Amino acid sequence: LYEGNKKMKKILIFYASFGGGHLSAANSIKQCIDENFDGYETNLIDCFLYVNKPINKISTIVYKEMAKKFPWAWGEVYRHSQRGPIAHISSTANNLMAKKLLKLLREYAPDVVISTHPFGSQMVSYLKRKALVDCKLATIMTDFAPHEQVDYFFVSHERMRQELIDDNIPAEKVFATGIPISKRFLMTYNREEIMNSFNLNLNKKVILLFGGGEFGLGREQTLKILKSFITHSSNHQIVAISGKNEKMKEAFEKLVSELHAEDIVKVLPYTTQVPELMSIADFVVTKPGGLTSTESLASRLPMVLINPIPGQEEENAQFLENAGVGIWLNPKENCDEIITELLNDENKLNQMRKNTELLAKKNSTMDICRTILPQ
Repeated sequence: LYEGNKKMKKILIFYASFGGGHLSAANSIKQCIDENFDGYETNLIDCFLYVNKPINKISTIVYKEMAKKFPWAWGEVYRHSQRGPIAHISSTANNLMAKKLLKLLREYAPDVVISTHPFGSQMVSYLKRKALVDCKLATIMTDFAPHEQVDYFFVSHERMRQELIDDNIPAEKVFATGIPISKRFLMTYNREEIMNSFNLNLNKKVILLFGGGEFGLGREQTLKILKSFITHSSNHQIVAISGKNEKMKEAFEKLVSELHAEDIVKVLPYTTQVPELMSIADFVVTKPGGLTSTESLASRLPMVLINPIPGQEEENAQFLENAGVGIWLNPKENCDEIITELLNDENKLNQMRKNTELLAKKNSTMDICRTILPQ
């Protein structure tokens, strides 16, 4: 492909289809480059699936089961993933997989690889270290990532940037841009139209509750919190999103029916209209995953944080609470009391909303692309 006499530069964007918002982040980056940057050809690849379908399947199952049944164990893996025996096992396996990726990298010959998943970064890192490929490597840290042979690290906030610098990563390589989000979160929406399209009451405030999650973690706790919001709300209505989790959807509907709360709760399955729903919400109740937190901040939404997976999500919850944009609902605390207080304290919600503006990274996707790609 040529543009005048200039050869198109090639960009390979790696994601993995499990464990968070890696695909969403990858899609946002691809769309941003395709629409705003001339002279680049982009290609989106599920690096795990490409390397080995059986491994991808096993890894996905292991990840899901572990996160669902032993969230504490996932926290241990997270804590030890960058040091100690787990790191060595993981890097040995990755090195074998990296050799399979080499064929793709040699055939496609990318100028830049952008990876939204740690495994993609690790594999390309290994190949760069062995001088088998020569390309720029950018890592978007929705979780943790390896440290060597990466040219750019993009992290969600300044504290994370400082942690990497403290970990001996050169400051000029680390950028606190935020995680890439869809440009739809930057659009302005007509509140009345959206409220009507979801049959919501125009005179009531909207609480947006994400309960499905990838694995429906902490279902009992989520139901307990939904029940508390239903019981203590007077001028609110709740949009409860169960995602692709059919059991969660059934549990939501059963609870709503038992409490005769059909007039104030709207249960939705998986929806592509999250930007629109966030634009009409008063605040959001969610797990503190990197992507949802970033989208909520861009939408100026205070957060009530529930069911964090030990490790990165707990760190996110702590960070968001310390920054005054979120309230972490710990199961050990009196949730009813905290929820009642929040629903009746408009000043606190307004202050949290103001704080989101200090933290939001609305132009994260464009900032990342501008850093990697010369204008």
